[in-house]
Amino acid sequence: MSELRAAVPGSGTAPSPNASGPGGTCGPGPTPPLPSPGPGGTNATRGEGGTLGPGGPAPGGVTGAAGGSTSSASVSTSSASGSAREGWLFKWTNYIKGYQRRWFVLSNGLLSYYRSKAEMRHTCRGTINLATANITVEDSCNFIISNGGAQTYHLKASSEVERQRWVTALELAKAKAVKMLAESDESGDEESVSQTDKTELQNTLRTLSSKVEDLSTCNDLIAKHGTALQRSLSELETLKLPAESNEKIKQVNERATLFRITSNAMINACRDFLMLAQTHSKKWQKSLQYERDQRIRLEETLEQLAKQHNHLERAFRGATVLPANAPGSMDSTKDRCFPSKGDLSDEDDDNEFFDAPENITMPENMGHKRTGSNISGASSDLSLDEQYKHQLEDTRKEKRTRIPYKPNYSLNLWSIMKNCIGKELSKIPMPVNFNEPLSMLQRLTEDLEYHELLDRAAKCESSLEQLCYVAAFTVSSYSTTVFRTSKPFNPLLGETFELDRLEENGYRSLCEQVSHHPPAAAHHAESKHGWTLRQEIKITSKFRGKYLSIMPLGTIHCIFHATGNHYTWKKVTTTVHNIIVGKLWIDQSGEIEILNHKTSEKCILKFVPYSYFSRDVARKVTGEVLDCLGKVHFVLLGTWDEKMDCFRVTSSSMENGSESRQRTHETEDSRVMLWKRNPLPKNAENMYYFSELALTLNALENGTAPTDSRLRPDQRLMENGRWDEANAEKQRLEEKQRISRKRREAEAMKATEDGTSYDPYKALWFERKKDPDTKEVAHVYSGGYWESKEKQDWSMCPDIF
Repeated sequence: MSELRAAVPGSGTAPSPNASGPGGTCGPGPTPPLPSPGPGGTNATRGEGGTLGPGGPAPGGVTGAAGGSTSSASVSTSSASGSAREGWLFKWTNYIKGYQRRWFVLSNGLLSYYRSKAEMRHTCRGTINLATANITVEDSCNFIISNGGAQTYHLKASSEVERQRWVTALELAKAKAVKMLAESDESGDEESVSQTDKTELQNTLRTLSSKVEDLSTCNDLIAKHGTALQRSLSELETLKLPAESNEKIKQVNERATLFRITSNAMINACRDFLMLAQTHSKKWQKSLQYERDQRIRLEETLEQLAKQHNHLERAFRGATVLPANAPGSMDSTKDRCFPSKGDLSDEDDDNEFFDAPENITMPENMGHKRTGSNISGASSDLSLDEQYKHQLEDTRKEKRTRIPYKPNYSLNLWSIMKNCIGKELSKIPMPVNFNEPLSMLQRLTEDLEYHELLDRAAKCESSLEQLCYVAAFTVSSYSTTVFRTSKPFNPLLGETFELDRLEENGYRSLCEQVSHHPPAAAHHAESKHGWTLRQEIKITSKFRGKYLSIMPLGTIHCIFHATGNHYTWKKVTTTVHNIIVGKLWIDQSGEIEILNHKTSEKCILKFVPYSYFSRDVARKVTGEVLDCLGKVHFVLLGTWDEKMDCFRVTSSSMENGSESRQRTHETEDSRVMLWKRNPLPKNAENMYYFSELALTLNALENGTAPTDSRLRPDQRLMENGRWDEANAEKQRLEEKQRISRKRREAEAMKATEDGTSYDPYKALWFERKKDPDTKEVAHVYSGGYWESKEKQDWSMCPDIF
């Protein structure tokens, strides 16, 4: 772990301090002078504090050890951690701080250091592998450890005796590390190579040998003909020829000799190359095979651990089943036990995921009361359609503030994830255990949670101030993702979702899934406050083992009716970390450019990715609002999960007459809070961390289209805690969608064979148009939905559920 967290120093040679004072003591000395830059520029090394100090040898003394008396450098030869040696040493940092006291730990051939002993539990400042390091003693107290230039530690002990103890321990650790490395190489040689790799290697070496033999033959011929040529030239020299001819023949003879020497050198180089290839290629091939075997063994080990975990879980759950006559137990044996379909079978462990216990207890004070059918996966007297009807009757004007709590279901994660690495997430059949009870269309509608920012923007007289509010609205759409680590349902082709808030908030929204592969959703929202928002988003995602990257593709448009200002921007990349091991967390990273096509004004937003070593606040977002000439008028600062502030930038004249921008701390009086995140509802952690708006999105409403996401049965079953039935229903819907797609493909093929025209799939409420400003072709709302809702005429809607 220390190697992963080591802070690798910069390249270059650190100062070569001489800290020995008079009489061989290790007291402080004067700071060394700065040397002149060498050829090619100054060779600098970065200290711990981030300050650059010049490299190269430092004549004279050095800064004394800071941090107390040198007698405090206590050293222990053993510790609870089992290290070979640990204790205080003084480490050269830079020319400003000089030597600083650090806690060093020597263990398993690695020398690591920390600022204090307590820091060992969480942060390592640097590590050197002694197997490749050189240890040099400078004087009575100082010594240097370097691994060839990338890392160099200049260290000082409290006394000559202490220095010798450390150097001895380091030399012994280095010898052991080198021996272990050699044994590892030998063990790598002993690993068997597959017959295919052996054959390929032998064929390659045989070809190389053949080529070198050809070169040797050519060399022999060159030598033979070269000798004959020189003999002929020598004979020519004995003839009585003019002096000019003799001089010419002598030159030709010398060139022939040089040619023969060069050809011999070439042949020798080829022979050396073959020897090196024969020596090392087999070792490299075996090392590669060894790594492959290690990876396979690791996969098998993880799979075995997952299986053992599931077996233990089944055993635990089987042992905790209530007896038939116990209080609170269910009446039938089927209800108090697990499903009888192969529950304890090991035949399909690779593709197995497990159901939650049937006797899930739910809070009694929930606003959305659940029946026995909601609580368990057992059969109920109410059919699914009757449940829908019952919930529709209970639908009231007030918005719901609660949903059924998320049950604690277990899952064989490895059996699903091991086949997903490198694939696009939308093409992987995932159980609902990874989902939240909302569709992607509903998540897209959540962008409107802070619609009042656009309402305020519509009232702005200044287009630059309006751009500030649009930028804040852009950032606010990410605030709901900070705790939402579950994925939404992938919408079916033709699925829709409406959100009518015209009376309460002055806007209404419509989404439709317009493409299945690649998945694409079109969104249109209009407000009576004078703005329209539209977008077509395609989601592409890749699972990389440790993390999942989600890249939204498509442009978002916002048009203000009064001014005609047309703003466009694209979304940044969302990354879900710790997919396999650890706690899931989400980060946003990238850059957004919001452009006003009417005025050419723009805002640049930068989402700073999280870094363990950064001192910046997490989830930081910075931005600048520029006019058409590139001059900055406003600076934006905040985080995408909490708030965004705006600062007006003023200009002042510098001494040289140039114009400079005053930074945010200089214009604190102009600070305006543009947006602040709404608090989450009570017990949000039990309700998928839904916001107040998200809690209302899946509530049943009267009059919606039959393709609305609220009517999707697998999503409704999951929300009610019936995940087994939800998984079965999800498979049914996906199979139905596949059959529809195959039917369309067959119709298209038949039309091609007959030479007749065939219309490909077209969205119901959106049509493809080219935007005059961006020149992009995207789905734009064509109208008719709200009129059909008013007439309750849904005859054109497909049967997708």
